[in-house]
Amino acid sequence: STLNPQPSTLNPRPGTHPFPAGLNDCYAGLEWTFANKATLGTTTIVISGESGGGNLALATTMKVHKAGNAHMVDGVYAQCPYIAGPAKYRARSHLSMVENDGYFLSCGAAGWNATIYVAEDSGFKETDSLAWPSYATVEELRGLPPHCISVNELDPLRDEGLEHYHKLVAAGVSVYAHTVNGTIHAGDCSACTWSPEVTTATIQDIKSFSDGVCPEKTAHTAA
Repeated sequence: STLNPQPSTLNPRPGTHPFPAGLNDCYAGLEWTFANKATLGTTTIVISGESGGGNLALATTMKVHKAGNAHMVDGVYAQCPYIAGPAKYRARSHLSMVENDGYFLSCGAAGWNATIYVAEDSGFKETDSLAWPSYATVEELRGLPPHCISVNELDPLRDEGLEHYHKLVAAGVSVYAHTVNGTIHAGDCSACTWSPEVTTATIQDIKSFSDGVCPEKTAHTAA
């Protein structure tokens, strides 16, 4: 049968909903999508997101894995993932947080937004790896499905994404990473008007990655 891509999105609720509301919504959406694969006419589920969405793509897959349902996800394509957490943004703990601070996104803004996502009185630790996957251990990442970590050269968040990539490698996960040169945070997602080539290249890479983890294509290649 032919792979039939079916992007799945949730209807956002108005208002502010700190962690773990967004993660739970993503998990529920994934469960529904997996249960309805036949109706949707698709064989492959790839979770993708950029920035905070990159965080949720990584965290949802980790949550699924912890629940023993890793088979529900065929791949993860995380773009400029926002995963370090407030303490690291305040400390500017990675080189890119220093050299790229203020290029569209500042560490101050990233840190402030992070305190809204996981409030001090929420009862959750800011080192919770499902809130901030930067705190995931190599052991937590073992057994995850194939990943791509895409980062932007001029983004303060660049190096936290690449650090996560190296952890995935250490965990034995099938993963690759690339840096979109000359772009700010999520620049390849928003460059369609002033640099359509960059956006097109990212779209093509997401499609290529998704084709590569398609169970039917993998089985055909093995045969």
